[in-house]
Amino acid sequence: MDKTIYYLGSCSTCSRIMKEIGVDNTWEQREIKSEPITTNEIEQMKELSGSYESLFSRRAIKYRSLGLKDKQLSEQDYKNYILQEYTFLKRPVIIIDGELFAGNAKSTVAAVKEKLS
Repeated sequence: MDKTIYYLGSCSTCSRIMKEIGVDNTWEQREIKSEPITTNEIEQMKELSGSYESLFSRRAIKYRSLGLKDKQLSEQDYKNYILQEYTFLKRPVIIIDGELFAGNAKSTVAAVKEKLS
């Protein structure tokens, strides 16, 4: 089973989810602040998720401070913001055998657990 997780080390929610789903040394782990997402990776994630918007976090503090909530963003905008600023990536992003799960919603975590069982 091919398992990758993109997370933020300082994020307690990411840490809790990683414990909950049993992330260990069999997983490829990427801390997105110290090792930023590459263009290639975000494009691969988009292929799996269907859109850049689905990977974009509107909870990021910069979302409001840059006034993005008042703008009509394109797919290219979402991609560019995620590449410029790690906090715009919805997290954690978990990829298991080519299936992508993004964010920390209870339903998302439940779907990951289901996939792993």
